[in-house]
Amino acid sequence: MTDSSLEASPPPERSRRRSVQDRESTVSMTSTTTGLPDRYRPIDQVGPDEPTPTGVIRCWRAKDRVLNRDVAIRVHTPAGLAAHAWISRALTAGGLATPALAMVYDASEGTGDPQAPGGAAYVVNEWIDGETLSERLSRGPMPDREVRTVLRRLTEGVAEAHRVGLAVGGLSPENVVLRPNGLVGLRAVPAATGSIDGDIAALGALLEACLTGLPSTNGDVRPLTGPSDLVALVRRARSTEPGQGLSSVAAMASLLAERPRTGPGGTSSSHQNRPEPQRDDTDSGWLRRLRDRHSDAAPAAAGAQAANIVSDGEAVRLNPQTLPPVPGVRPVTRGDTALSPAALGGDTIDAGSVAPRAGAYAVPPVAPTRRHAAADESSWAGPYESFDVLVGEEGYGGPPTGETDTDDDEDGARRHRMVVIGLPLLALVVVIALAWWVGSTVLDVTSSVDKIQGSTPSASAPAVGSSQPAGTAAGAPVPIVSAKVFDPLGDGQPENDSKVPLAYDGDPSTAWSTLEYRSSPAFGNLKEGVGLVLDLGGSQALSGVTVRSITPGATVEIRTADKLANQLNGFTPAAHGTVKDSTDFAFDKPVTARFVLVWITGLAPSQNGFSADIAEVAVNAAG
Repeated sequence: MTDSSLEASPPPERSRRRSVQDRESTVSMTSTTTGLPDRYRPIDQVGPDEPTPTGVIRCWRAKDRVLNRDVAIRVHTPAGLAAHAWISRALTAGGLATPALAMVYDASEGTGDPQAPGGAAYVVNEWIDGETLSERLSRGPMPDREVRTVLRRLTEGVAEAHRVGLAVGGLSPENVVLRPNGLVGLRAVPAATGSIDGDIAALGALLEACLTGLPSTNGDVRPLTGPSDLVALVRRARSTEPGQGLSSVAAMASLLAERPRTGPGGTSSSHQNRPEPQRDDTDSGWLRRLRDRHSDAAPAAAGAQAANIVSDGEAVRLNPQTLPPVPGVRPVTRGDTALSPAALGGDTIDAGSVAPRAGAYAVPPVAPTRRHAAADESSWAGPYESFDVLVGEEGYGGPPTGETDTDDDEDGARRHRMVVIGLPLLALVVVIALAWWVGSTVLDVTSSVDKIQGSTPSASAPAVGSSQPAGTAAGAPVPIVSAKVFDPLGDGQPENDSKVPLAYDGDPSTAWSTLEYRSSPAFGNLKEGVGLVLDLGGSQALSGVTVRSITPGATVEIRTADKLANQLNGFTPAAHGTVKDSTDFAFDKPVTARFVLVWITGLAPSQNGFSADIAEVAVNAAG
């Protein structure tokens, strides 16, 4: 062994200390993650511990051995019922799909036994690579454009969570990660606890940190500076005064998405760096921009008013009470060749059709009037007598017709009044005629059918073909021959099929119930419903169904059919409502059917999720 090799090898004491530290780290990691499935292998602990009202949460970067990818696994100690609320929030977050929030891959509340496999409570999140916001802000504040982009993308993701009723929590610079592709992600989703108002205030604190940077090590607080709209947004997000705060995170995302005004009429960078007037301290950004638009529009309006003059030797300002001047006529001459009216367009006419006297080609000094006089027929020349020429007071003419514009206007107004008044009257007459026809034909036919002997069964004689026993009175329960689970939208798994007879055994203390679903009363967003099909043995005249439940609160529909169908649309809806302790679902009119479907459309809260039960169901006969 050479001297160089001796120098390169570490001292024995240092090697022993390092091995002891590695063993202690391994023991600590193993003790912390005992009870996790073998699928996840922890690598190292990341982030600070998160205390909760029921324990503490630790986060680990781990390897998913099945999919060979890095994940963030968060372990709640203790497990079991203490972590139930957190796991329920994680299951709700699992239905979100937004790049701003880390995806939830797996979750379990565990059994509470830290030594048994599967005994730990954990949530498996997507692992987000990138630089945390705290690391970025350690180098100083962010530019205004980057601040808007980062906060807008983060608020859009939080607004999506609020849309499904989930408060995210954990919105701190240590959990916000700037992805390499320019996107933003929140690493720990969801936090142990959170609230909608808390998320709004935390986003305001993040916006303030991006504008000012993180506090220095000596505790100095940096003044809040930056664009006035962002400063006002920070104050509104962190305000606790009634009527001063933001209403939602979606409103904050909308305000951040507005592009700042730049260039002419906008706010320049030098203007942003100047201190704002005292009155802007409480103004929102859009109020200041509205004042800027008004101030920018004033010179334009003044210029348009100054340009509204007519030149005839000298500038003339128009009277606001008069009509605008008629533009001068542009003559066209092509020798002795006559031009057709189709060749003339716009303000162009044939010069030969206008008398040159009285200044026909000049702009009149005053507002013109539209007049026609028979006395000036001699002043018209050329074959085109159908053109109207507007001239001033000194010389005027018109087409050689006996009608005036006043008569034309009166005829047009008369026709307009006839259309406006006549069409509604015509529509009213048609509606009255249709109503009379329906009343005189359809209702008469219905009444004549009711009078046919033997067409309607009486109370003493049941209808022909009906299997209802003669002794069944009106409103009495009809015997149920059999029943089964109706689950056309399910995945083939049984829905407590063996307990269906408990729904009509006459004992209200026993019941058939659905499976327990998580995260949503709409069957966990897996299907639209499930129910029981009751077979009465034959067609019966029915008046309604009575349903009793041990855990009320579920919503149901009552549907009927003469033939058993495999799809929901094969049954006709008859009634619907919410099941209480005992609820009567009365039909609007008697229904004749053999099969009755009690279709459950919404579940009630249960111990670990959502479910529904039917303790007793009775089908009532019609009179």
